[in-house]
Amino acid sequence: MSAWILEAALILEFILGKQIQALFVLGMLLFAAWNGASKKKQSRKVLDSISHQLTPTVVVEHDGKWIKLNSKQLVVGDLVSLQRGDILAADAKIVEGNLAFDESSITGESKAVKKQVDETAYSGTTVVEGHGLAIITATGKNSRSGKTINLINNSAAPGHLQILLTKIIYYLCLLDGILTLVIIIASFVKGGNFATFLDMLPFLAMMFIASIPVAMPSTFALSNSFEATRLSKEGVLTADLTGIQDAANLNLLLLDKTGTITENKTAVANWTNFSDLTDAEILRLTSSATDQRNQSIIDQALDKYITKQGIKYQTPESFTPFTSDTGFSMADVANHNVKLGSFKQLSLIDPHANNLVKNIDFEAGRSVAVLIDDVLAAVFILRDRVRDDSKAALEELKKRGIQPIMLTGDNQKTAAAVAKEVALTGKVISIHDFNDQVSPDELAGIADVLPEDKLRMVKYFQKQGYIVGMTGDGVNDSPALKQAEVGIAVSNAADVAKKSSKMVLLDDGLTSIIKILDAGHRVYQRMTTWSLTKLARTAELTMLMTFGYLFYEYMPLALNAMVIYTVMNNMVTMMIGTDRTTITYKPENWNMARLSKIAFSLASGWTILGMAFIWFLNTHGWSHGTISTMVYVYLVLSAMLIVLITRTKKFFWQDYPSKLVGWVQIIDVLLTFILALFGLAMTKISLTNLLITVFVALVAAVIIDLFYQPIMKNR
Repeated sequence: MSAWILEAALILEFILGKQIQALFVLGMLLFAAWNGASKKKQSRKVLDSISHQLTPTVVVEHDGKWIKLNSKQLVVGDLVSLQRGDILAADAKIVEGNLAFDESSITGESKAVKKQVDETAYSGTTVVEGHGLAIITATGKNSRSGKTINLINNSAAPGHLQILLTKIIYYLCLLDGILTLVIIIASFVKGGNFATFLDMLPFLAMMFIASIPVAMPSTFALSNSFEATRLSKEGVLTADLTGIQDAANLNLLLLDKTGTITENKTAVANWTNFSDLTDAEILRLTSSATDQRNQSIIDQALDKYITKQGIKYQTPESFTPFTSDTGFSMADVANHNVKLGSFKQLSLIDPHANNLVKNIDFEAGRSVAVLIDDVLAAVFILRDRVRDDSKAALEELKKRGIQPIMLTGDNQKTAAAVAKEVALTGKVISIHDFNDQVSPDELAGIADVLPEDKLRMVKYFQKQGYIVGMTGDGVNDSPALKQAEVGIAVSNAADVAKKSSKMVLLDDGLTSIIKILDAGHRVYQRMTTWSLTKLARTAELTMLMTFGYLFYEYMPLALNAMVIYTVMNNMVTMMIGTDRTTITYKPENWNMARLSKIAFSLASGWTILGMAFIWFLNTHGWSHGTISTMVYVYLVLSAMLIVLITRTKKFFWQDYPSKLVGWVQIIDVLLTFILALFGLAMTKISLTNLLITVFVALVAAVIIDLFYQPIMKNR
């Protein structure tokens, strides 16, 4: 729509014989086209620079050894190992195994296609069943898909912020349409004719042109790309820029327990001593029964816990490793016989064991029992070890107004124990009890979750009006990750999960999610500044022109000056995408109606003070040409000052913008002063008149900010 308005204005200016103005409009049209293409290319370049880290790795046999390679290094003849979740980066002939592939990227059909030995699997398809071996037959442009796959997600669906920003054009055009109609009616009421109307057409056209958000694509792309680059240096890769902007609105986060909240490493959660021996003696004897040669995850967990208690390993006099037949390992040490294994098996040896463990919650985790001299001495409960940063990160998420809900396939009691350990408050329910009556505000976690349940939960919470984030790592997590506004693949995720996500974590744990939120808030704050600035500046210009014409029967701004003003303002607003911002600690709510009210109030303040300035100049002998140039300077300064006012929650003189924004503003102001003092494309004014205008603009800014700073502080 923006391009159509510019093209219509260009034709109109040529018809009316305004060649200079027509050239300006042509320049704006070419700039808009170049700007949109270049910023899209810039965004693509940023994502491409990140994408190499998202390229799938492949297990390849080289020189008799199996190694992991970047898929881009594959050559014809390579023997590769395939398993569930792998994405093929080249065409390959299956030589071993029965596999099934998702070929929807080629055929559009989601049904899995089974492949036998000697059949060809194609680049870009995903292994959904089985495992086997295949030989690469075609790569790159020679493969069926015609290119090596990468994991950048070119989703055509715009983010919430981008959709709402496009409404600005509607608001501005509506305002211009009303004020233009007022001017036209007023001109005929005042005795004007068709010739008068034709004389006014260039001004009316420029008012519409000034409303077009030419810089919006630049500001939007620049801010998102800026944050994507920043996140890549902080251990977060961006696969879809909408993930960053939606992070500011995120208010509910579904978190996988295993691998995200926990380390996916078994650890001792608690243990109970049933013997007369001290805890230290029990732990020392237990250490002797752990297998030091072929350690299981149970052995590793017990050894790590015992070492952490400051107890050294007790070397046994004899050791018998665990076997499935016996169900326990055994050691003889310090005149004691120690058996370590499952309680169920060891309780057959000690008939009194069942009487001792009545208060032990065996569903809270995995249990390991210890017999000393064939008498139950201790029971250990093991669970996935909670990450060191999980509790603090979850607390930070809650402080930011985000409801975290843990998802796990564990039973309800185990899930509740983990939720308690990381201070997640609320109920932990089974997925079987999940229904439309469940309120997410009351939930700490959902247990017994299967991967296919996750998509249903994401859709349910979205229907409830939540902006949903989702973490995942498995193949079956992919639909939920794709559906969520902020889908986040964790560091060890399968390739297909990374492809479906908007963000990919390189580091373990939850801390990186906080960085995503920060990036989203920075984008939101910059685009809020841009929106307020654009709405306020345009409303101020159109109202000054309208009321100036109604009260003084002439446009108080020359046509050339209006064109220059429009071009120069776009230069500044583009740079807002790089501005310094503050991080807010609550989910943002993009309320266009409220922002429009704030912007209109700001514009009204500048317009009232501007009209008082014009009245003074008109009644004290200044010529129309001089007034026009002074109004131009006033408008440019007010535009620069509106940026400074709306970008911060402090008074504008207490904060400063980024260097890029600051320098562009200084250059804009200096160019404005040069044009005004030397009379370039406008009436020349004296230094005294320039200083008067600067003084009036600064006083107006201080007065307006004193009224609006409290409003901006709470926005």
